[in-house]
Amino acid sequence: MTTNTTTESTTTTTCTRPRIYVASLADYNAGRLHGHWMDADQEPADLHAQIRALLAESREPIAEEWAIHDHEGFGAWRPGEFESIDTVSAVACGIVEHGEMFAALVSHLGTVEEAARYLADGYHGAWDSVAEYAQGFVDDLYSGELRELPDFIRYRIDYEGIGDDLELGGDIFTVACGGSIHVFSSCL
Repeated sequence: MTTNTTTESTTTTTCTRPRIYVASLADYNAGRLHGHWMDADQEPADLHAQIRALLAESREPIAEEWAIHDHEGFGAWRPGEFESIDTVSAVACGIVEHGEMFAALVSHLGTVEEAARYLADGYHGAWDSVAEYAQGFVDDLYSGELRELPDFIRYRIDYEGIGDDLELGGDIFTVACGGSIHVFSSCL
């Protein structure tokens, strides 16, 4: 049985640090590729400074606009071409701190703020399956009572069905990442 993993012990599972490729749109429109790869897990002000430096290096007289033309290390989350640097930075920092599961959670919930809230207040850990989570859940609630049941009853408890009921009933939701199921309370 996989034990409940806390957010403090969750580490990044990516081999690649989250990065973005930022391109000058003036150069792009002029038929030239001019851009730089940037580590995304830094303060937004630092990323903006790198973008300003990139635009200052342009051969185009008015290079003011930029776009994200590529990315790596963001797991399930995909930054858009004109994604907010604040959002890119927050997701990248979350990935570095919590692993790719954070990116999957942002993709599932839609915002960094919601992902951080559910991670802090509703995370039940990483499990091999929802059935395994349900078994741990039932064992925690009824450990004394279950031991009193005969083996032929205990071994027939439908943990998969209980897990499905918890998820379909809206008590929990799951995010799959890295071969594990990450379980969260639905109601915060």
